Amino acid sequence: MVSISDVARHAGVSPTTVSHTLSGKRKVSETVREKVRRAMAELDYVPTRAAQSLALGKTSVLAVVVPDIAIEYFAELAKGIESVAMERGYNMLLATTGFDSGRESRYLEMIASRAVDGIIYASGAVLGAKARAALNGRLPVILVDEEIEGIVDLPTIVSDNEAGGRIVAEHLLSLGHRSVLEIQGAPVHAPVTSVLRSTGFASAWEPAGGRVFTTSGDYSVESGPPAVDGFADAFAAGEITAVFAHNDLMALGAIEGLRAQGFGVPRDVSVVGFDDVSISRHSSPPLTTVRQDTHELGTLAARTLLHALETGEQLVPGRIAIPVELIVRASTGEVRR
Repeated sequence: MVSISDVARHAGVSPTTVSHTLSGKRKVSETVREKVRRAMAELDYVPTRAAQSLALGKTSVLAVVVPDIAIEYFAELAKGIESVAMERGYNMLLATTGFDSGRESRYLEMIASRAVDGIIYASGAVLGAKARAALNGRLPVILVDEEIEGIVDLPTIVSDNEAGGRIVAEHLLSLGHRSVLEIQGAPVHAPVTSVLRSTGFASAWEPAGGRVFTTSGDYSVESGPPAVDGFADAFAAGEITAVFAHNDLMALGAIEGLRAQGFGVPRDVSVVGFDDVSISRHSSPPLTTVRQDTHELGTLAARTLLHALETGEQLVPGRIAIPVELIVRASTGEVRR
């Protein structure tokens, strides 16, 4: 295989000059440029992606860090990023962390030291010191739907989680509910996102005198039944009439757990989720939830990062919040009198 060094020897110039000729970034005389072109033609040299990356000082690769691509939310996010990246001639390197901070740190260290142009981070694990250092390193980084404590100088693209929590509270209040079980995300999983949803919920719920019981899950369906198991007596006594789960999967698990205890949804207990994943509209009953435009989160993150890479402009720290929408289905109803 013909290399840049071969072309340089054939043209009687240095490999650096060949790279400058390929990239167009440095001024090269027309005489030298013609020597390089003739050598490339005579040797039948076609620049590889690696050679082009070396010449241009870029790799055309974006690293995307998510916890689990099997979760629909993150799959849609990755699709949104990929659609823009491919359209603009970039490839996507996908790293899945499994919500494991150690695994995430290893991935981020590797990515920061390898040939990628930028990072889109949407993992949600609690970051260790090494992972924080990688995100605060030389590469441009966009955070997606996750605000990280202690890292304030990175641009963040989020769903409006506070507004989402607030509209859930307003919906339940309008149906006569005044006591709710809130299934939050466990602290090791997207902690700031869950806090914002709770804050938004409380902003409407507390002024109305509502009571809140809290528990947590890991955003999986399997964590839903255990979350409601300890509150069977409160459901039976009518002390809790609604459940607000911080994602749809935990909400669907909560419905399963409530049914196992003999409670009807929404006859005895109303249930609300967050995300609007596809299964939520086909569940029994169809789930009332907050819709996030996950694909748009991905496309906006990719466009923002690529604009900075292609123009040389610095990324501007700050928070862009994408609106959310309450989708009312059959899992919520008026309180039984």
